Amino acid sequence: MTTIANKLQSVHTQIHEACQKCGRQPTQVSLLAVSKTFPAEAVREAALAGQRAFGENYIQEGVDKIAAVRAMVDVPALVWHCIGPIQSNKTKLVAQHFDWAHTVDRDKIAQRLNDQRPEELPPLQVCIQVNVDGGSTKSGCTPQQALELAHVITQLPRLQLRGVMSIPDPQADDAAMLQVHRKVVQVFEDIRASGMAGLERFDTISLGMTADMHTAIAAGSTMVRVGSGIFGARDYSHKA
Repeated sequence: MTTIANKLQSVHTQIHEACQKCGRQPTQVSLLAVSKTFPAEAVREAALAGQRAFGENYIQEGVDKIAAVRAMVDVPALVWHCIGPIQSNKTKLVAQHFDWAHTVDRDKIAQRLNDQRPEELPPLQVCIQVNVDGGSTKSGCTPQQALELAHVITQLPRLQLRGVMSIPDPQADDAAMLQVHRKVVQVFEDIRASGMAGLERFDTISLGMTADMHTAIAAGSTMVRVGSGIFGARDYSHKA
């Protein structure tokens, strides 16, 4: 196996062990491979090792990479997730090229994604980004705003609300991290319990990365976002 294939297997083993530890089934947690800053060839390696879902933070880089990977004749169809901040001037790119958007945090972005989603494509799968620990420099709506935003999204025909997403700050220890992760899960549960129409596929808690996925899984995450654990250390020197 390639190095990326070996690392993918290692991450799946970690997910399996984390699920066993908290009494969950490994099939309840999916893996999103975060390929930001890595070339299309790295995505190809991961895809040939069986990975199908990939996350990109930088929208233009992601669009270029999606095109490059689709031109590779030996790569199967992949599912592309936008997991970076979405500014108004980038909504069209997300709506046209990605399958998922994890970082919808206000009405304006949801409306633009809906209006710019091509009719020939299936509805864009979206998650509400929630800022549970109150970081003023981070994206995401407050837990109190999430229910109202969910109602807005469920009224938009070109969007399908799938769940919630969060990027909590690191905490002092696992116990503290677990408590923060549980706050995210509670937002998901509150929306699901609302009984509003449009939640037929509301099933995703996008939570946990390489360093904290074990506590995210213990809290109830259904999708962990792993980059360095699969692709290695990143080089940000070319990023503004």
